[in-house]
Amino acid sequence: MSPTKIGFGILWSACWTGIPIKAVFAVLVMTMGLVHFEGRFGLAFLMLFASPVTVFAAPIIIAVFETHFGEGIGLPFIFGMSIPVDIWALGLVGRTFFLERLRKEPPPDGLGFAIWWRAALIGTFFLPLLWWIVSRVTEIAISASHSMAEMDSMRHLFGTGLPIAERIGLELTIWGSISSAVLIVLAVIGISILGQIVRRMAEHSRPVSENYQGIVTRWDLMRVPTDQGLLLASLAGVGVVLSLVFWAILPVTTPNPHDCCKKPEIQVEPAFKPIESLNKNAQRIASLAAQVEEMERHKAETKGQKEKGKGKAESRTAKDSSADTKP
Repeated sequence: MSPTKIGFGILWSACWTGIPIKAVFAVLVMTMGLVHFEGRFGLAFLMLFASPVTVFAAPIIIAVFETHFGEGIGLPFIFGMSIPVDIWALGLVGRTFFLERLRKEPPPDGLGFAIWWRAALIGTFFLPLLWWIVSRVTEIAISASHSMAEMDSMRHLFGTGLPIAERIGLELTIWGSISSAVLIVLAVIGISILGQIVRRMAEHSRPVSENYQGIVTRWDLMRVPTDQGLLLASLAGVGVVLSLVFWAILPVTTPNPHDCCKKPEIQVEPAFKPIESLNKNAQRIASLAAQVEEMERHKAETKGQKEKGKGKAESRTAKDSSADTKP
């Protein structure tokens, strides 16, 4: 087998074997508030997923490149806890891979630890180099995509320049494709290095003596526990304990909000009834019309009283003036 197939077969299977156990502890640490992933939760998951390679490379990347994909005291705890899980997963997957794919006898003891420290050593030196190369290539590709989008040919083609949506799509396609291609090539090289090391380990192992059916039977018997009841009880007990710990360390164990965080009560608007609304509007219009009529009547009465008072005053003035003109 090629070193790439060997490295990918072992690393991929080991990552998916250990990630459920590591995810449980990661959730507990996040619940206690000991780690904050901010906006790079996906990158942190990839680092934890590939922890056989990133366990020592992640602190170097954080220290050298000042890239924080997670903050808090819980981050070293998560990566430290992943070490025994990765050793167990690599040992389980390694024995299966040696028997089924390589047809070699796996080492009796220490296969998981032997693969783990070699993978961690490769990642310690190779991953920071990969990070630096991909970062530099991405910066150069982004600058080149900006320059390409501002070329005079684009302005002549579209008259006023490349539209905003098309420009964003072009830039993302250019630098994203270049960065992804470089990342894939470097990742394949790193996986091939790990596969080459595992293949050299397999060269010193003796071939299996059984046929394929015997290998399958042996592989199945390796996974049958001696005491199945004890294994089932242990798994159930661990699940119950972790569930109790999870609910005990939750910041809020009931759905009742705190006094400082109560949301304002929102009243539900009643359903719209057109007939009742029309009746209310008709009554309101009738009431307003009656008020207008009352105001007009009151105004007319007030005007009549003013005219009567004015006529009496004029007649009295005329009488006084006639009395003054008599000899």
